[in-house]
Amino acid sequence: MKLKNTLGIAIGSFVAATSFGALAQGQGAVEGELFYKKQYNDSVKHVEDGYNPGASIGYFLTDDVSLNLTYDKTNHTRSNDGTGHQKIKGDNFGLNAQYHFGTVGDALRPYVSGGVAHKSMTNVIEDGHSGRDQSTFLTAGAGVKWYITDNLFARAGVEADYKLDNGKWDYAPTVGLGVNFGGNGGKVAPAPVPAPAPIAEPEPEAPIAEVVRVELDVKFDFDKSVVKSQYMPDINNVADFMKQYPATNTTVAGYTDSVGPDAYNQKLSQRRADAVRTALVNQGVESNRVAAVGHGEANPVASNATEEGRALNRRVEATVQAEAK
Repeated sequence: MKLKNTLGIAIGSFVAATSFGALAQGQGAVEGELFYKKQYNDSVKHVEDGYNPGASIGYFLTDDVSLNLTYDKTNHTRSNDGTGHQKIKGDNFGLNAQYHFGTVGDALRPYVSGGVAHKSMTNVIEDGHSGRDQSTFLTAGAGVKWYITDNLFARAGVEADYKLDNGKWDYAPTVGLGVNFGGNGGKVAPAPVPAPAPIAEPEPEAPIAEVVRVELDVKFDFDKSVVKSQYMPDINNVADFMKQYPATNTTVAGYTDSVGPDAYNQKLSQRRADAVRTALVNQGVESNRVAAVGHGEANPVASNATEEGRALNRRVEATVQAEAK
């Protein structure tokens, strides 16, 4: 790979990285990298150290672990130690896993890696071999990535390759430039918000019934039980109310002043109550809805020491109450 081609790919990668601003690191991300390494070829004889350009692509299985395919090309390398200064070529393929320390979004993320590689390299003809040497290596490495932006990073590290064929090691310090895109940015999808529990509608309050009532207060002359005509409109009003509210009942209570014997006053109060009850029945109220009770001179509403007070005590009272329609 020529240097101008490598620079072209690097510049193209940088331009591409600036196009992924909306993308991020983390699980599901893809990293592509161009790298250049100093290759110490200690596992083979008569081959000088070289400089290998390469590329890799990786996928983040988690926010911290990526799986990477790598390729680099043996270049700028010749045989040494009097073997004719032969140009050595080769192709190296690898598969490794990287574990990144820190958290997604950190500018610096150290890493360690391990994997396997297959290398194909031209044999030194002066050693009596032709064709290419095919070898398998176990690889281990460590380094650090610097995330210049969320999507552009630089890397520096070192890799050690153990050659299974002869038990010898190669080493390669490496620098690289890469792009990172398509991850979740380390963000965990928020748990679904449960739907709010339905708010129970309060039971409608029973309407408060309006109570309506009428009162009756009929006054009597001394020692009389005759209903005077002036009270008939009041009696008619009570009768109409009870007919409007047929579920109502009432008790009319008769009273006297304190003049006269108690027994006589008791009978007089009963006659007065009966007179008002009869007037209500005559106005159309069913007789079984009206009771009459005499209380004599009990429960005075005024003093019996004066004529005015005694006039107020000679009375019949009634109250009728109902819920308004």
